[in-house]
Amino acid sequence: MEDRNRRVGTVSRGIRCPIIREGDDLADIVTSSVLEAAEAEGFALHDRDVVAVTESIVARSQGNYATVDDIAADVKKKTGGDTVGVIFPILSRNRFAICLRGIAKGVKKVVLMLGYPSDEVGNELVSLDKIDEAGINPYCDVLTLEDYRRLFGENKHSFTGVDYVAYYEQLIRECGAEVEIIFANQPKTILLYTKTVINCDIHTRKRTKRILRENGAETVLGLDDILTESVNGSGFNSRYGLLGSNKATEDKVKLFPREECRELVFEIQKRLLESTGKHVEVMVYGDGAFKDPQGKIWELADPVVSPAYTDGLIGTPNELKLKYLADNDFKDLSGEALRDAISAKIRAKDGSSLVGNMAAQGTTPRQLTDLIGSLCDLTSGSGDKGTPVVLVQGYFDNYTS
Repeated sequence: MEDRNRRVGTVSRGIRCPIIREGDDLADIVTSSVLEAAEAEGFALHDRDVVAVTESIVARSQGNYATVDDIAADVKKKTGGDTVGVIFPILSRNRFAICLRGIAKGVKKVVLMLGYPSDEVGNELVSLDKIDEAGINPYCDVLTLEDYRRLFGENKHSFTGVDYVAYYEQLIRECGAEVEIIFANQPKTILLYTKTVINCDIHTRKRTKRILRENGAETVLGLDDILTESVNGSGFNSRYGLLGSNKATEDKVKLFPREECRELVFEIQKRLLESTGKHVEVMVYGDGAFKDPQGKIWELADPVVSPAYTDGLIGTPNELKLKYLADNDFKDLSGEALRDAISAKIRAKDGSSLVGNMAAQGTTPRQLTDLIGSLCDLTSGSGDKGTPVVLVQGYFDNYTS
C-alpha cells in the first residue's frame, strides 16, 4: 500500500561545488559536495537517486582544451589547406565561431554555405514569412550573398543582436582566408564550388556525409573528424572531435569530455555507495533536449545529452497515463476507490513495453538520459548559479511508491 501521507514526487536540487580546475579529483569533489549538501540541508540519499555532473566541469578537470592554431593545423593536414567548403554551421559565437577561426586559419579560401531560413538548431537567418513573401523555395533555391542582402537585407539575431552572416564573413577574412558565402539546403550544392568539404551539422551529419560522398566529394570531414587525436599536445575527443565544444577564450575551445568520463560516473557511484549504502545512478550531461517556443531554438547543440551514465539510466520510461485511467478505465470511480484501482493498475505492470497501449499514450518515450539531462540543464542553468552538479530524487517513483 502506498504512503497516504506522501506529498512530494520528483525533486531536483542544484548542488554547489568549488570552481573546478584541470587535474582536480572530480569524483572526490562531486561525492563530498553531495554529501555536504545533504547534511547541511537535512535530506538523505536513496536508492535510484540520480547525481548528474555537467560536462563542462568534466572537460575542465580533464584539461580538454585546444587552440585555434591546433584546429588550423589539423584542418590543413586533413584538407590540404586550399579551398574548403564549410557547410551547415550553427550560428553561435560560443559554439562555432572559434572553430570557424581555426578552419579559416588552416585554408586559403572558405566557401561558407549556410542553411536557411534557420540553422539546424533553429537560429534564424531570415523569417519564414519573409521567405514566403520573396517567393523563395528554401528546399531547392540557392542564394548568393548578394541575393540574400537584396531580398532580406540585414537580419540580426533576436537574442544576441548579431548579424551572423556579416560576423562570420569578417571572422574568416580576419584569419587571412578568402570567403564566399552562399545559402542552400542541399548538401551537394557545395560540390559546384569545391570537392573538399567540412560539414558542420550535428545531428544530421551522417546523412550529409553520405550525400556528399555519393555525389563526388573527394574529401569529406565532419566536425567530429577534427581533433580526434592530440595536435601539438592539445586536448582531443576521439569520438566527437570538435562537436560539443564551447568557447573558453578568444582563441581556445573547451572540447566535449573524453571517453574516460565513463569511468568517472562509476567511480562516483562507488564512492556514494561506500559512504551511504545507497545505489545512486550517475550521469554526465550537457545540453538538454528541448526547444524554446519563443525563439524557436532547439537547445541541443551537443552531439548527445549525456556522454556517460551508469547502467540504471539505460532505456526509456514505461509509464501509464493517470488521467487516461481516471477518464476511461475507472471513470465511474472516485476518492479512495479510484486511488486503489489506479494503484493496482500501476502495480500490475510487469516491465514489458507499454508501446501501443492506449493507457500509455501521451507519455514520453525518450531516453531516460535525455529526459533527466534536460531537467538537470534547466536546474543548473547556463550562467552564475554555481551548481554544476544536480541531485534528482524520486524520478523513478510512481503513484504507488
